[in-house]
Amino acid sequence: MGEGGAKRRVGVVRYTSIPMNLTSPLKGVLRTTKDHLEALEKMGIRTVGDLLNYLPRAHEDLSEMQTITAAPLEQKVTIRGTVTNLKMAFTRTRKRIVTASFTDAEGATAQAVWFNQPHIMRMIKDGDEVVMTGKLIESGYKLQFQSPSFERGGERALVHAGRLVPVYPQHDIINTKWLREKMVLVKEALDLISETLPESLIREEKLLSRKDAIRSLHFPEKPEDVLKARNRMAFEEMFAVQRQALERKKEWQGSTQERLRTPMEVELIKALFASLKFTPTNSQKIAIYEILRDMEKDVPMSRLLEGDVGSGKTLVAVAVMANVLSHGGQCALMVPTEVLARQHAATITRLLLNFYSYLQSNEWKVESAKRKEKENFPLSIFNFPLPSVALLTGSTPKAEAEELRQGMAAGTVDVAIGTHALIEDSVRFKDLRLVIVDEQHRFGVLQRQRLRDKGSPHFLSMTATPIPRTLALTAFGDHDLSVLLEKPGKRQPIHTKVVSPKDRTIVERFIDAQIGEGRQAFVICPLITESDELLEVKNVTAEAQRLKIEFPRRRIAMLHGKLRPEEKQEIMRAFRARESDILVSTSVIEVGIDVPNATIILIEGAERFGLAQLHQLRGRVGRGDAKSHCFLFTTTQSQAQSPRLKAMEEHDSGFMLAEIDLKLRGPGELYGLRQSGIPELQIGSLLNPELVVRARRAAEKMLGIKAGSLS
Repeated sequence: MGEGGAKRRVGVVRYTSIPMNLTSPLKGVLRTTKDHLEALEKMGIRTVGDLLNYLPRAHEDLSEMQTITAAPLEQKVTIRGTVTNLKMAFTRTRKRIVTASFTDAEGATAQAVWFNQPHIMRMIKDGDEVVMTGKLIESGYKLQFQSPSFERGGERALVHAGRLVPVYPQHDIINTKWLREKMVLVKEALDLISETLPESLIREEKLLSRKDAIRSLHFPEKPEDVLKARNRMAFEEMFAVQRQALERKKEWQGSTQERLRTPMEVELIKALFASLKFTPTNSQKIAIYEILRDMEKDVPMSRLLEGDVGSGKTLVAVAVMANVLSHGGQCALMVPTEVLARQHAATITRLLLNFYSYLQSNEWKVESAKRKEKENFPLSIFNFPLPSVALLTGSTPKAEAEELRQGMAAGTVDVAIGTHALIEDSVRFKDLRLVIVDEQHRFGVLQRQRLRDKGSPHFLSMTATPIPRTLALTAFGDHDLSVLLEKPGKRQPIHTKVVSPKDRTIVERFIDAQIGEGRQAFVICPLITESDELLEVKNVTAEAQRLKIEFPRRRIAMLHGKLRPEEKQEIMRAFRARESDILVSTSVIEVGIDVPNATIILIEGAERFGLAQLHQLRGRVGRGDAKSHCFLFTTTQSQAQSPRLKAMEEHDSGFMLAEIDLKLRGPGELYGLRQSGIPELQIGSLLNPELVVRARRAAEKMLGIKAGSLS
């Protein structure tokens, strides 16, 4: 508590003692400087409650008291003793050194030395009993404590030693020692902390109360206290996230609509599979079943389909669309870029038209004649329409866009594919049953709400970024999950190699030879043009010019985000048509670009990309029958030895790489969680499947939701 009636010293704020509660402003409670109060304000710490909720990031065990004779050298130790012969001297360069003799209870002596800390002379005096913490070293024939931390012993409870010492996150002038001292001043307010979880949940999960958990983190008595407290706080944090996610889901599914019921036509899906030139994977079949089962309900589906690069999410989308079309409903597919929208439009149109043609073929007529004899053979399979697929983007000419919008409103457009242009107010649908959003993390919550305003359709989100399951339940907790773990066909693994600058010539000769055999290559650069701040980082413009000199017989094209949509479209068309050999690009090609003849991708400045993004980029090759290669070029020689990049050589599973990336980089950088309103969670919580599942089930129980979100 503050000191009452004391004179005010320069730079120090002292206040009269007042009764303390959790809402008490810190400026009326703490003895500290104005600068410290301002620093706390910037950290969002204004009241006693705020300070108590500022929890330590770790604990250091300084509970064992050593003696000078028994203490190990060069290790942090804590020793109780007495200081004598305290004095200050000057070096030749006029720097000040404070020295003292330090004697423990056994009578052994060490020298304590503090460099450039003259204030030590004011803090202790000869004869004081202190507890010193630091490393003992041998200096000549003496044992010496160099710049040890200390606090007075005697009858007082120790704050910085002699116990499990909390270590706090530090900001500017707010350091961990300062925070430990201030926590002691507000300790009595711990009893005022209220509970945030239901008592029944605390009993069921065998959790500490909130006030006991916070007390154990600031003032632990034994290691088990810290473990129990961290478990309690981690559960509380994850429970809050899961509860919010489930409330969003409940709100999304708030209204029942008989119109949304779309029966699953198993025979239709079998016919679709028969029209393909390959056999779908078991993962694809399971995902299709899970999605269609959800769509048989009269509440809007909310499901996330996640799969590795090349796992076949597009076929799953087409199968679900075909089921909707057979019942007269409409579908919309929204993607983040125009290049991807055009590619999806071409692929989906081809698959649906092939299916329609198959249903008109003699092969199907013979097959269906056999099936008609079966009971409950769906009549809708004979009514599958000639699909009408529309592409709507920001660059669609006004007259054409207006015609497409009229078709959507009238119901003559069955499938609308496009960018965010699909959620403009002017876009209306006659019977929108299904919305699919590709790479949802690139769209905001408000955009999803605008889709809901178009008729609360069933909602399927797809992502090609493999997400660790526990993170998916957290970041996308308002969705049920379907996961594609296999890849269709017999695609060869992509040979991946981390390459240092000295090996560039060897790799470029290999690339030239591959192009000579009719292959194509991507070259990815982090920047579009040269940067004054990042001179060593490759950029698309300069690299394209260099490659024209390096590969005089090859055709070089350039692609980046600043080009006009029609320019990007033409460059990609030409590359697919093999009118260029090397495409130099930024990571704009990260998602969805499909060029089966491209078998090489070279990524410059690979150390600047996360593993998940590198894996996405690597997935641009290996889409045909030929062996493919991915070369990860580093800016410096030493970066080529990075364990993180070496993981790309060792693993071709996006899920495995996502786990590694999560541990190394955290969830915010990986998946933009901060942008989607999810708090900055502890990585340990996200990597703890048991905790996530427990919190999820507890939240479902509290909200009266039938368990099943974990399927």
